[in-house]
Amino acid sequence: MKNYVPIWLLAVFIWGLVSCSTRENQTLDLSKAVILVSPQIAGSMQETVSTILVEEIEKRSTIPLELGNGWESDTRIALALATDTVLFRKTVPSRAGSDAPEQQDEGYRIFHEFDEAGNTLWVIGADTRGILYGIGKLLRTADLSEGKVALSRNIDFSESPQYALRGHQFGYRNTANSWDAWTVEQFDQHFREQVLFGANSFENIPFQEVGSSPHFKVNPQQMELELSRICEKYDADYWVWTPAPRDLSAPGAPQEGLQKQEDFYARVPRLNAVFVPGGDPGDNHPSELIPYLEDLSAVLHQYHPDAGIWVSLQGFNEEKVRYFFDYLQTNNPDWLAGVVNGPSSPPVALERELLPEKYLHRFYPDITHTVRCHYPVENWDQAYALTLGREPCNPQPEMYTRLFNRDSPHTDGFITYSDGTHDDVNKAVWSQLGWDPGKDPETIVREYTRFFFGAELAEKAALGIFALEDNWDGPILENPDIEKTLALWKKLEAENPELAGNWRWQQLLMRAHYDGYIKKRLAFEKKLETEAYAILAKADSIGADQAIEQALQRLQKVETEPVSQDLKEKVFAYGEMLFQSVGAQTSVEKYGASGAERGAILDFIDYPLNNRWWLEDEFEKVRSLGSEAKKLARLDFIQTYEYPGEGSFYDNISSADAKHVTSKTDDAIDFLWENNGINRKRLSTQLFQFTPTLSYDELDPNSDYLIRVSGYGEALLRANGQRLTPTKYEKGYEEFKEFPLPKELISDGKLEISFDKPDEEHLNWRQQSRVTDVWVIKQ
Repeated sequence: MKNYVPIWLLAVFIWGLVSCSTRENQTLDLSKAVILVSPQIAGSMQETVSTILVEEIEKRSTIPLELGNGWESDTRIALALATDTVLFRKTVPSRAGSDAPEQQDEGYRIFHEFDEAGNTLWVIGADTRGILYGIGKLLRTADLSEGKVALSRNIDFSESPQYALRGHQFGYRNTANSWDAWTVEQFDQHFREQVLFGANSFENIPFQEVGSSPHFKVNPQQMELELSRICEKYDADYWVWTPAPRDLSAPGAPQEGLQKQEDFYARVPRLNAVFVPGGDPGDNHPSELIPYLEDLSAVLHQYHPDAGIWVSLQGFNEEKVRYFFDYLQTNNPDWLAGVVNGPSSPPVALERELLPEKYLHRFYPDITHTVRCHYPVENWDQAYALTLGREPCNPQPEMYTRLFNRDSPHTDGFITYSDGTHDDVNKAVWSQLGWDPGKDPETIVREYTRFFFGAELAEKAALGIFALEDNWDGPILENPDIEKTLALWKKLEAENPELAGNWRWQQLLMRAHYDGYIKKRLAFEKKLETEAYAILAKADSIGADQAIEQALQRLQKVETEPVSQDLKEKVFAYGEMLFQSVGAQTSVEKYGASGAERGAILDFIDYPLNNRWWLEDEFEKVRSLGSEAKKLARLDFIQTYEYPGEGSFYDNISSADAKHVTSKTDDAIDFLWENNGINRKRLSTQLFQFTPTLSYDELDPNSDYLIRVSGYGEALLRANGQRLTPTKYEKGYEEFKEFPLPKELISDGKLEISFDKPDEEHLNWRQQSRVTDVWVIKQ
């Protein structure tokens, strides 16, 4: 019998050959390209641009491309300025008109040209920065792998940035959770990578004491100079954040500040801007601050004539804001370059409206923190806030794209606030949105993963980053994606062992395992607490002391029978890797983090996720009560705290799973931070809002209700718009206010609760009244 090849199989084979051939025809092979560099690129930048291109390609492909000075090779990568007419006697492609992106400041064009001499990939920049950004786009989109350097044929892409200022703060100081351990070489590479993603400015925090960080490998005064030199190398602006002396009215304080600044100005080779925050820190009145800034400008211009003085109005009250803008309108000073809008500044849109047009407006967004900050994580489960805390690895491309496009249009650009490597994805997102606010975050993240993890892994790793952001959306126990995210990253880890030493890879893997561990712990500890309450419900029959003992034994299973220790061990392993690779300080004791809030996520990985600590303290109080009746009454109150009975309702005000709360906090100060994070209060007491709103539609209009409120300070409660009179009004933590609810207000079974804000603007937010728990109790 003859062996026939099925027609369908032959068709598939032919299609495959055609497909491969088509892909090859669409791909430009640059593995043997010669790099040509315009002689018109000024000074050392000629070497910088060629070095970046050669080194970054070789890192990813192991192919060392060579430099040339002619057109002998049939494949070239040509780096030219838009003002060049010829490059080594060959015409440089140009487009008519002056509106082409490569003719705008920092703009570039990547263009594939094929002619009788072969293939040329042109990178044409409006200036040297434009060439750098064109190289960045090439490296972020090329197919670079072992023995391969390729790009799509017929590419013709160009862009120029929408925002003139695009940068990040890198304060070489102890409070940074990683880069205070860096060498000059590490900063050089990192600044290079930031430039390749579109940044053009870096801000340092000088004047650090020599022994202020145990991790310093370089004298901080020397690093101040080195960072300036690195900025000069990559043609990036060098900014410094330098608060004024706290009290400028003190004798000699302005002179002391001016002398300190002058010594610094005289030493650094490049300095483009000096930012003096008006607050955080600093609480000087603008009548004192403005003369100091004017004198500072005169000193600055002696050494750096083109540098500018910038100031923020952070922490300014209405009178200070009015004084400042009245001064600008009246005096129109030329010594001021612009105003910086940061956390606790006036609203960004209002500030831009008040600022005279001649002054620039810089944004100072906090992309590094998760709670008690400028941009808190939205709808974040308390279990994450208690454990991951304020500075975990926090890739949030979707959230920051939305916030960027909400706030940045009121500014001329940004230098973000950052205190570590944990927000690395966010930096790339902000830098790229500074070029094109309409850019899809998926495209940005894919370019990020392609550049740092390789072309073949780009898509999967990008999905993994978005999955990590999804892990943080809403109540943990209702989020099925957390296990899927962990499984995805475990698979990526197993399939890509060559990335084990990559610090960006390490911190993403650490987050996936940490999130998975927290979900396992939360489910387990919630279950233990529920079982403990069930035991307390039997106290009438088994006795108060016996009920306490049994409940404690149940709660302590978290230590005697801990869950998912394999995940915990992996998290600690990544902590060690990150300390070795990038100096990440994920523990105060183990790795020398400067404080519990500064990325020390290992120190809180086993923080109680139920009310175990509070219950232990309450049980001690119950044991000291004089009679069994009192003990039983208190135990009954404890076990029914969140379960007020059928037809009644309870809400932990800022919990992600609160059922009736309709308000959201606009800042993550709703997580009470005490005693370096070791807080033994009820979990609900650690979450609050100042003026929450709640909505109910299931009340019985024929029943009497009592509204109970816990919190701190005042609680000016309204029910369906009517202010209620309390019958009990205690103001301390875990004390209660009680308001009888008139039946006529709920004739339709619906209830809206709101709170008037007391006049407490003179108080720090930590002393202001807040609400933590609300009950609507059917009588």
